[in-house]
Amino acid sequence: MKYLLMIAGDESAAEHANDGCGSWSEEMEARGVVTGGAGLRPPTEATTVRVRSGELLLTDGPFAETKEQIGGFVLIDCADLDEAIEIAAKHPAASYGTIEIRPVL
Repeated sequence: MKYLLMIAGDESAAEHANDGCGSWSEEMEARGVVTGGAGLRPPTEATTVRVRSGELLLTDGPFAETKEQIGGFVLIDCADLDEAIEIAAKHPAASYGTIEIRPVL
């Protein structure tokens, strides 16, 4: 089953921006569960696109005003949700941010 791990953090997560995933990445690649992923530039560099009544609306920055913003994502392919939870819990960002797990359609 394929899952998306969305890695989020508040403004304090910025101090971890250059930490990388270290041994987590190595372990998950050795297990063959990582199929893709990337870190993202800061939310201040985002552009939000909406079309309403045929009109293009652009907004600088993220769409939602929240304390936590998505900082990266990882695509994994594993047996089930239990394994996805185990993988997410091992990710370094789980100790300072939030990791949302979603099944891929």
